[in-house]
Amino acid sequence: MKRFSLFIKRLSLSQQLFALIFFFVTFFAAFFFVYLNGKVDTVIQTKTFNDLVRMQNAIADKLRGEYNSYLYLNVGDSSITNIIIIGSKAYYLGEPNEEIDRSSPRFQDMYNKAQMATEVPTTYTFQGDKTYYSVVMIDHNQMLISFTRSQELESFRNDLVSSVINITVMVVGFFFIILMIWVASLIHPLNQIRNYIEKVKLGKTTGELKINREDEIGELAEALVSMRRELQKQEQTKEDMIHNISHDLKTPIATIKSYGESIKDGIYPYDTLEKSVDVIIENAERLEKKVHSLLYLNRVEYLISQDHGMNRTDMKQVIETVILNHRVMHPNIEINTDLSENVYFDGVEEAWRVTVENIMENALRYAKTTITIQLNNDELTIENDGPSIDEERLKVLFKPYEKGQGGKFGLGLSIVWKVATANHYTVTGENTANGVIFRIVKRKD
Repeated sequence: MKRFSLFIKRLSLSQQLFALIFFFVTFFAAFFFVYLNGKVDTVIQTKTFNDLVRMQNAIADKLRGEYNSYLYLNVGDSSITNIIIIGSKAYYLGEPNEEIDRSSPRFQDMYNKAQMATEVPTTYTFQGDKTYYSVVMIDHNQMLISFTRSQELESFRNDLVSSVINITVMVVGFFFIILMIWVASLIHPLNQIRNYIEKVKLGKTTGELKINREDEIGELAEALVSMRRELQKQEQTKEDMIHNISHDLKTPIATIKSYGESIKDGIYPYDTLEKSVDVIIENAERLEKKVHSLLYLNRVEYLISQDHGMNRTDMKQVIETVILNHRVMHPNIEINTDLSENVYFDGVEEAWRVTVENIMENALRYAKTTITIQLNNDELTIENDGPSIDEERLKVLFKPYEKGQGGKFGLGLSIVWKVATANHYTVTGENTANGVIFRIVKRKD
């Protein structure tokens, strides 16, 4: 079974279509000639028996009331032969002057079988000619034998079967033509998509994908085009980020180097030795902070890969620890909290601690006087009373490698987005009447 499944998966859509056609034709032929053919015979035989018995009973009822005119009775259906046996003589019903020779082998065979028959219809074969017959006793001296030969029934059966086959072949043929056209309409855009992906893989930026469809294939094509544009945008943004980060790293390194060389030569660029050393320390801290952000961006990936869904973090404890560290450094900012007990977020504690720190640092950077933190079940909000964020900026606030306010490539909110997304949370930034609010909510999926 596994080998067969692998074999099917290796087939192209065209090969799968032809295999389906072959299977369907084989199934139809087997169904028709084995099952349907027998059903047609059964239906015809049953209908023949029912018609035969119905007409024979009608004739028998008339014969029982009109004994003197039975030979002249109009039987109505020429396909059914009726024989009346009176004592030792036999006549065809409706033909009183034609007595049947009872000594003929055919009559003797029919009469002998009729003697053993009941009123239930049955069949027997005489000289290769299939006959359906029924026997009814009129009285103790009279017997009615009704029978019909199968030549006309066989002709009707053959016509019926031929008609069914012809109609079925036409319908199936039309169906497969439509199916082949439909499959061809699928294969062509799929080939276009494959060629487009090959061009993108080879770095050809001039390739376009134009598929005039509004179904799932059209949606897939639009998604691929959109993905390619997004990748190109992110690639360009990465290049800009690397250029700007390189510049940001180069500036403190150059300052530290020049100030160090000047001090070595006995020259103090910033008036005094202490002030000049302070400049070196300040730039070293800037450099350390940027390097720390870059390293932690990579560390987040490691922490996420090591989290197998078993870690849970007490968010109240994390928030209180972060607030304790920042209150000392920002005594002029009032931090209000409303933290529920026993609120646990999925994920490792270190990742969530850095997430809260990054949002807090962003809030402290722009807050005027107040920051408000609320923690409820599966939801964390951090609001500050700083200036509103531009609506276009809000759309890409957490996307990696996006340029922040002031033209700087901050990585803090990118780390927040990575941690939240990896642990199945959503993070958003919204403008409020009093400032800006960051919201982390558990995804319902």
